[in-house]
Amino acid sequence: MSAVLQTEAATGELATGYRLSVRRFARNRLAVAGLLVVVLFLLFCFVGPLVYSTDQTHTDLTQVNLAPSGAHWLGTDAVGHDELGRLMFGGKVSLLVGLAAGLLATVIGTLWGAVAGYAGGWVDAVMMRVVDAGIAIPALFILLVVSAITTPDSLGLILILGFVSWLVPSRLVRAETLTLKSRDYVLTLRAIGGTHGRAIFRHILPNSVSTIVVAATFQVADAILLVAYVSYLGLGVQPPSTDWGGMLSAGLTAAYSGRWWLIVPPGLAIILVVCAFNAVGDGLRDAFDVKGRA
Repeated sequence: MSAVLQTEAATGELATGYRLSVRRFARNRLAVAGLLVVVLFLLFCFVGPLVYSTDQTHTDLTQVNLAPSGAHWLGTDAVGHDELGRLMFGGKVSLLVGLAAGLLATVIGTLWGAVAGYAGGWVDAVMMRVVDAGIAIPALFILLVVSAITTPDSLGLILILGFVSWLVPSRLVRAETLTLKSRDYVLTLRAIGGTHGRAIFRHILPNSVSTIVVAATFQVADAILLVAYVSYLGLGVQPPSTDWGGMLSAGLTAAYSGRWWLIVPPGLAIILVVCAFNAVGDGLRDAFDVKGRA
């Protein structure tokens, strides 16, 4: 009975903490602005093509390198694709890959860190040495090597990014788990015969949501940047598909000819989205910070 009461009390405190965190986040103007930018780009990339329909598969060599006009609001590229439609099309790939890879990395890192922190002892030592070894190798280097060996599609990029980006979330969740596993409600659960899985999934992970959500936000921003890096070097998704990094790479030479519309829009899109996700992450971190609550 005491375990149930302690669990209910912990759940009530958690709900109250979330409400306070939402209010604190809403007072952070930069974080709210970042969230608004993310929502606007999601609408732009996923709803925009329904309003501004263009053909992003077939080329039209009679419409190459046209300047912005009423017919093509952001001009056309070297093969006749409408640049505004291309920005939506490429943004859909960048955002899908970034969101999916960031979530995959967070899930893997969360499970790894929770198990390592809860198990402790030699299990924790071995698992975290794996993490330390992985962090010593830059994720971009691994991504470039794999992309050079094989030509990944969107799903391939998601899997590659997810499996090279989970290391930092695992360390954050492990640190949180080390603190939570000594709480009274977890110790009581173990004393009455509760399983390790129940302790992790019903008590430790729900109370680590703040750490997990913040980590996921930064992972998405990092994944979008990594996709842009790889695609800029020509190792990302292949035509006719594209993403913002691929658009930057394709428009680089045209920029010297004064065709700014081929490089400025995708570059600004990457900067705005990454900064927006980082602003949301900073806002969430401050909102969940117990020391900073009023």
